[in-house]
Amino acid sequence: MCICIYLLIHTLGDSEPPEKQDPSKHSSSTMAAELMETLKEAITGLSPTTFFTVFATTVTVYYIVSVFFMRGLSDHRQQHSPMSSEEEDVQSRSMASSSSSSSHPLKHEVFLSFRGEDTRRNFVGHLYKDLVQKGIQTYKDDETLPRGERIGPALLKAIQESRIAVVVFSQNYADSSWCLDELAHIMECMDPSEQIVMPVFYHVNPSDVRNQKGKYGKALSKHERKNKQKVESWRNALEKAGNLSGWVIDENSHEAQCISDIVGTISSRLSSLNTNDNKDLIGMETRLRDLKLMLEIGSGGVRMVGIWGVGGGGKTTLASAAYMEISHLFEACCLLENIREESSKHGLKKLQEKILSLVLKTNEVVRSEIEGRSMIKRRLCHKRVLVVLDDVDDLEQLEALAGSHDWFGEGSRIIITTRDKHLLSSRAHTNIYEVSLLSHHEAIKLFNRHAYHKDKPLEDYEKLSLRVVSYAGGLPLALKVLGSFLYDKDKDEWKSTLAKLKSIPEEKVMERLKISYDGLEPYQKDLFLDVACFMRHNYLLSMDRAMMVFDACNFYPVIGLKVLEQKSLIKVTEGGKFEMHDLIEEMAHYIVRGEHPNNPEKYSRIWKEEDFEYLCDMGAAAPSMENEVLANLPHYIISHPGLFDVAANMKNLRWILWDYYPASSFPSNFQPTKLCCLMLRCSKQKQLWEGCKSLPNLKIIDLTMSSNLIKTPDFDGLPCLERLILSECNRLEEIHPSIGYHKRLVFVNMSYCKSLKSFPPIIQMKKLETLILSTCIQLQQFPDIQSNMNSLVTLDLSNTGIEIIPQSAGRFCTNLVPLNLRDCHKLERIEGSFHLLKSLKDLNLSGCMGLQSFHQDRLVSLNLPQFPRSLRKLNLSNCNLGDGDIPSDIFCESLNLQVLDLSLNNFSRLHSSISQLPGLKLLNLSDCINLVELPDLPSSIAVLYANDCPSLEIERDLTDYKWLWKVSLLGVVKVVKLNKRVLLSMLEENAVKDRFMSVLTPNIQPSIIYTRLFVTLQLPHNWYSDFSGFLLSLRAPDTLFDTDTYRIVIKQEMSMDHPEEFGEDWEQRKFGEDHSEKFNNDLGPYDSEGVGTDYSHESDEDWEQCKYEGVGYVPFSSLRHIPWFNPTYTQNITFQTYVAGLNVELVRSKSKIGDLNEHPIDYSECWDEEYEDNKTFEITYDSQSSETQISWKHW
Repeated sequence: MCICIYLLIHTLGDSEPPEKQDPSKHSSSTMAAELMETLKEAITGLSPTTFFTVFATTVTVYYIVSVFFMRGLSDHRQQHSPMSSEEEDVQSRSMASSSSSSSHPLKHEVFLSFRGEDTRRNFVGHLYKDLVQKGIQTYKDDETLPRGERIGPALLKAIQESRIAVVVFSQNYADSSWCLDELAHIMECMDPSEQIVMPVFYHVNPSDVRNQKGKYGKALSKHERKNKQKVESWRNALEKAGNLSGWVIDENSHEAQCISDIVGTISSRLSSLNTNDNKDLIGMETRLRDLKLMLEIGSGGVRMVGIWGVGGGGKTTLASAAYMEISHLFEACCLLENIREESSKHGLKKLQEKILSLVLKTNEVVRSEIEGRSMIKRRLCHKRVLVVLDDVDDLEQLEALAGSHDWFGEGSRIIITTRDKHLLSSRAHTNIYEVSLLSHHEAIKLFNRHAYHKDKPLEDYEKLSLRVVSYAGGLPLALKVLGSFLYDKDKDEWKSTLAKLKSIPEEKVMERLKISYDGLEPYQKDLFLDVACFMRHNYLLSMDRAMMVFDACNFYPVIGLKVLEQKSLIKVTEGGKFEMHDLIEEMAHYIVRGEHPNNPEKYSRIWKEEDFEYLCDMGAAAPSMENEVLANLPHYIISHPGLFDVAANMKNLRWILWDYYPASSFPSNFQPTKLCCLMLRCSKQKQLWEGCKSLPNLKIIDLTMSSNLIKTPDFDGLPCLERLILSECNRLEEIHPSIGYHKRLVFVNMSYCKSLKSFPPIIQMKKLETLILSTCIQLQQFPDIQSNMNSLVTLDLSNTGIEIIPQSAGRFCTNLVPLNLRDCHKLERIEGSFHLLKSLKDLNLSGCMGLQSFHQDRLVSLNLPQFPRSLRKLNLSNCNLGDGDIPSDIFCESLNLQVLDLSLNNFSRLHSSISQLPGLKLLNLSDCINLVELPDLPSSIAVLYANDCPSLEIERDLTDYKWLWKVSLLGVVKVVKLNKRVLLSMLEENAVKDRFMSVLTPNIQPSIIYTRLFVTLQLPHNWYSDFSGFLLSLRAPDTLFDTDTYRIVIKQEMSMDHPEEFGEDWEQRKFGEDHSEKFNNDLGPYDSEGVGTDYSHESDEDWEQCKYEGVGYVPFSSLRHIPWFNPTYTQNITFQTYVAGLNVELVRSKSKIGDLNEHPIDYSECWDEEYEDNKTFEITYDSQSSETQISWKHW
């Protein structure tokens, strides 16, 4: 037995290490054969029993020693051992070859191929460490190969599953047959699987590798004697790898710097590969691009960007994709997921520990939250880091994890995902990226991928798929959940699911969406449920009325709606409508139904017609109901006999919106003590209820257009009433006298109550702010005010029969701001003094033709009172004023008057005292048919209207008015001095000040330039810096003036480098035709084609013949909010109108930055109608069509 063991060890001991020997020669089968021959000689003459014992022992010892020996030899080349047989080697190569052309999941980012004894403990060891610290998944067999794996197949598989292979060619690399086998397999995977191969020539000349010279030539010659067939494939692999671009490291190289360069290049290449992976995420490519632009990678400073959007909208997916793509650009990075959930479970200290440990690659311990903040700031303030904070829902989380920009080093980027916009807007210098929902096309692709595991639906399932996609409304969460659920279902199951979704929503989706709702305060939850159940589809309820309701219910709607918007639960459009995602609305219904989905009487709100019908059918037998709102009643339900019993049983009602309430009064048992708002528009009732009803919380009564209403209720039982709206109650005759004693009323509107003859005496209405009695045509007396009304701000008595404004108005209503007496044709006297109205800003006396103090021929001694100093706007239009009717001293104290309307009067001239109004901005003299000349105007004038003044001759030079930006003289034939110089002067002043300009003059002679309805400008490369805006010139037919607005559509146009693309329209579309008007001055215009007529030598008289009807200037600054209006990308712009001839020119910029700094503009003197409701220029952008519309109001 000892002899056998000796022979076994001797036989194994003569073997070379695997990396130096030929695997085909020293296989385990060859060794076993040699052993058996030796044993055969040694056992001759032994007994059978002894022979069997020796044989069994020998085999056991051989197995143990061979395993130990092979593991020991693995240190020569990282455990690389040959296959156990020639057959297995061939099988592995065959497997690798066939798999190289198929798809493999990529588990590793980098595979390292190297000769262990040359580089493991120096270069490769350092390279591996830096790659791992950079977060790059790297395969290095002695670190990565799992215990128990078969070495040959595992390595080949690892190569196939790697994105990048780094081959370190060292001096002895070619000595190892295993290294050469690896290389051959790497080069085989390079083409079909698009694997990237990066060679490193470590103290080796690349030509020696490429041409197999030097040590590489000798090694290949040695291998060739043992296995000629393999050597040929090795030579091809070496030649191919030697021709690749890589790194050459020699004795003069800085090895650490080289490693840094290699790691940086690998990171960059992986980034581009991750970008391609992100393309597989539906809709992610464009969103990721926009997010990266906002991050400004590579620029200085620290930037925080918040990704905000609805729950399940793809915020986390976008943040993760950005993290994968850009993380290699930072010294360190970390991604903290589910912060909302993790902080509630484990606290913020654990999250602080996690961020420190991930960034610093150490195990950090945080003892307190305050210490954690200090540690993050102290340890990371000098590191360029990327941190992603996912699902943040509380400001404390941000303060604990990323409290300030100075917590992080220069160049750091912090990405935050949240459903709450407030968390982002409350942080200074935090940009907000709103995630948009998927488009219809993107939604279909995402759903198909989850429902069918492919991009196209199965045959006969397309229509069903579209129904599901429509239900999901572009919400990625819903598309994934529903798609995955329907994956293995047949058509009947699909149809059943769709039917179920109509009444029972998908619970997983609802619970995810409900997270935003759960984070609201109680009053915000009620506000949200009211909006979702009643406001979204109620197009008759204006925003003002909705705000009234919410305010009456103590929902604090100004801040409450803002919070709901910030939580991505609702959107309020510019038009004042509520919008929300269909599934958010469904989530609200899901919450209201709660634990009683089949018991509408237990719902807090009812919105479905079938539920109304169910309750009405129960009638008096219905139990006490928990409903809080009765609104949006279907028309056929209004006349249901059981509805009154239902209303009486709703003891918890907060508000009622019941249009077309029937003629009968409310029943006696109707006593909803919690009622805050009662809105019964178009009611048929003659009175609300009999006697006095106690509704202690009622704040609003709105009975607008209740045409049968004769009298109001007794207000004594309504102590909290704040708003009373009885507009257009044509038969209303009697107002209960208790209204005059009501101490809480703030707003009273009784306009168009044409049967109302008097308003009760006002005794104690101390909180009344607004009283509107306009068009109460039978009202002949001013309300009898018997006490101070310091709260009264707005009084509207227009179009009433009032004859005298008594002294009590000036004595008790001293805080009036607007006083409207328009079209009070019977008004004869204004008693008292306007000086007592110390806050009066807007006085409208238009149409008061009988006011005696205006006319000198009336036998009255009282002159028109001088207007108070506070007055800003005065309307004396259509007052039948003639020459001399306006005293010269009437404006002597009106130092703050800005708007004066004298239109539709009979004077021929105005007193020059009007020029002494130092703050006058707008003067309207339109339709003064006898006016023959303009008065001297104050230097502050900005807007001048003198339309339809046929006797007017304009000889005055307007160039002295530096703030003048809008002039309208339509219908003025005798325009003498409004010539080219005046227009250029106005243009220069307004262009320098970055203001609009609008000039409308009479049409004199048709011109060919106005036949075009669209113009395309080809912009020069420096257009944004050398020019300041666009000059628009229009000639419109007379029919256009049936409206008051020019509408011009502008959009980014295709390149004009190839005019043949426009076909026959090119000559009509190009800019700079011979007929284009050219101003010869420093301001412009610009002609991109270098053609056009030079008018510099022509006289004003010649220029008069080509006068425009409308000339407008639009500065670039007014278009900055348009996404495509960008000096980098915008090259061509098309302008189009539909009813007017059009010409467009660029206006050259005259102001330079130096000039503006030396002579700064006082913009406080610039008065612009942008501050008024009626804007001259309004610019809107349509994101769907990318079109921008300029609405130019000329009237």
